[in-house]
Amino acid sequence: MPVHHILSITHIRKLFILCMLIFGMADVGNLFAQQKTFCNPVNIDYGYTPIPNFAQWGRHRTTADPVIVQYKNDFYLFSTNQWGYWWSPDMLHWNFVSRKFLRPWNQGYDELCAPAVGVIGDTMIVFGSTYTRQFSIWMSTNPKANEWKPLVDSFDIGGWDPAFFTDDDGRLYMYNGSSNRYPLYGIELNRKTFQPIGTRKEMYLLEPDRYGWQRFGEHSDNTFLDPFIEGAWMSKHNGKYYLQFGAPGTEFSGYADGVLVGEGPLGPFRPQSDPLSLKPGGFSRGAGHGASFQDVYKNWWHVSTSIICVKNTFERRIGIWPAGFDKDDMMYCQTEWGDYPQYLPEARRQTGKISPGWMLLNYKKPVQVSSVHAGYQANHAVDESIKTWWSAKTANKGEWIRSDLGEVSTVHAVQINYADQDVGEEFLGKSMGKYHQYILYHSVDGKSWKILADKSANKTDVPHDYIELEKPVQARYIKMVNLHMPTGKFALSGLRVFGFGKGEKPSPVEGFIVLRTEKDKRSAFIKWKSSDNAYAYKISYGIAPDKLYNSILVHDQNEYWMKYMDRTQSYYYSIQALNENGLSDPGPLIKAE
Repeated sequence: MPVHHILSITHIRKLFILCMLIFGMADVGNLFAQQKTFCNPVNIDYGYTPIPNFAQWGRHRTTADPVIVQYKNDFYLFSTNQWGYWWSPDMLHWNFVSRKFLRPWNQGYDELCAPAVGVIGDTMIVFGSTYTRQFSIWMSTNPKANEWKPLVDSFDIGGWDPAFFTDDDGRLYMYNGSSNRYPLYGIELNRKTFQPIGTRKEMYLLEPDRYGWQRFGEHSDNTFLDPFIEGAWMSKHNGKYYLQFGAPGTEFSGYADGVLVGEGPLGPFRPQSDPLSLKPGGFSRGAGHGASFQDVYKNWWHVSTSIICVKNTFERRIGIWPAGFDKDDMMYCQTEWGDYPQYLPEARRQTGKISPGWMLLNYKKPVQVSSVHAGYQANHAVDESIKTWWSAKTANKGEWIRSDLGEVSTVHAVQINYADQDVGEEFLGKSMGKYHQYILYHSVDGKSWKILADKSANKTDVPHDYIELEKPVQARYIKMVNLHMPTGKFALSGLRVFGFGKGEKPSPVEGFIVLRTEKDKRSAFIKWKSSDNAYAYKISYGIAPDKLYNSILVHDQNEYWMKYMDRTQSYYYSIQALNENGLSDPGPLIKAE
């Protein structure tokens, strides 16, 4: 190759690096490393609550009700109250597009709540929840460039928590509903005029007397309030129609998406016995009101709402989980490692290959910090709860936290989850141009430190930053030093270190029993013998030995009240223990009649 060509490539590479640094998209050390994993909650620049009454406990980030669609080989993510949307080429790097979907006749309206997003031919359409006709349906053939125009000036029938579905024959349908009294509805629309064809039909009303997971309450045991059904979404597979819905309430750990199966887009439908997406345990809980989509390799995914719900009932985040259909056309979603590192979209997913298997290395391990604000103690940063957090006294440069892994371990990745502590009063709605800066260090002895990740030049907002190392390192200590916060104090709900320890994985769990009462077949008492070297247990269950699609992660306990079953269905259960070194082998399956 001629010398001038070599030089030109070198200059181009330098220019590319400079641009990336200016815009805070990457650091030089990891610029050309190909990251293969991501970790929930999704690391996007969540806006702050736009409603003053919702900020009475303090300003906080929030969004929910996500929809992801694939459009022209990119992913587009819309969600509630964000004054815009995101697009991504790889489901890892999300680019925010600022957009207020204003009514043409009323420039005072500027928000999408629980939006419907559909693709009709080469056109993307967007519609926000409304109980009136005073909302446009917007269209775009170039959403990446923020080019939109009204497709329908006023959508006559409206709908809260709407969803669009275009069938293979080109016919268009809309589903909607959000109530603890009324069902989900469905209706066909004229594809050209968007006028309804006929009247809405009832799709489904919750049946908490049969399906335990549909019961209201944090522990699915509230008998005073009826559960809410919401968040419709339709998928099609092998000629069958899969109508998804959220229940029983957005503030609960058991917030989940169910699925109905039908032979036509307007039913009739029959429920699958278990939730499609359920995540009642772990660091980030909840998996309700979402949408299913495919990547360019035709792998299925499900995006849904995760909860925090501390500063306000509607303090929430977004999670993405692998999904699919089995040989019997049963739709499933794999949330079992939903807040551990899991693989990004790749060539045709292998069965069961959703995660590299890295374990959490610092659960409740010793922590040292530079300072402590009020009662927000250091151990809250490693207790595997997004609902609790450590806060330093200030946001000053130099505030730090150090996590002791207990032994020299192989570190593959680190997730940093910031908490909203004393956010400024001006943070109401979307705040652009904000960013975090920090440096991560690692050490074998706590005396000699090396840089693990340098984010001192970062210019992006990364509330749930995730760093996958190009090459794993040997370390016992991980230290994070704050350089800049966008607002509030330096505070973390989770400094989570992933990899492998040097010891033995746990032995198979002994004494595992499932006691299902005759009085209420929706529930069971589950108990097992504690393992000396385990920090958590993964209980998997399903309606057949080869359909253990749902799971529950339990920390620090050797019992669990299970409330999520179909009272008419037999179930199979399995349990595994986990520690820093891996998972135990599963014990024998238990059948609960």
